[in-house]
Amino acid sequence: MLTNSSQNDDELAESHEINVTPFIDVMLVLLIIFMVAAPLATVDINVDLPASNAQKQKRPDTPVFITVKEDLSIALGNDIIAKENLKQALDKATEKNEEKRIFLRADKTVPYGDLMLVMNDLRNAGYLKIALVGLDSVPQGDAVSP
Repeated sequence: MLTNSSQNDDELAESHEINVTPFIDVMLVLLIIFMVAAPLATVDINVDLPASNAQKQKRPDTPVFITVKEDLSIALGNDIIAKENLKQALDKATEKNEEKRIFLRADKTVPYGDLMLVMNDLRNAGYLKIALVGLDSVPQGDAVSP
């Protein structure tokens, strides 16, 4: 029986095509990894925030100053008050006008958490208009060198 040898050669011949299925699988896995990791990468951005250049507001005729001193004592104007008496002292100073702006000052050594506690006390007393007081800084371009 004679067989055609050219037919057998075609069946045993190697295929010279690239199998792209593994490459597609790898690309899909990488795509999923980047989709999951991309939102997480935006959390740890270091930002050098600019200084405030807001316009100065007109100072009221009789401002009410609350001062948090270095030892965490609270003063209304020039008078030291107990933390428990803050609402009564503010009601007396503002004539129970809770819409009046309260100017809050704090020593720079006062921890942020303690300043927030005082702000919470002001909010609980009903005074929601609070202005933080700080020193005006000299712009770096105007600084005088020695």
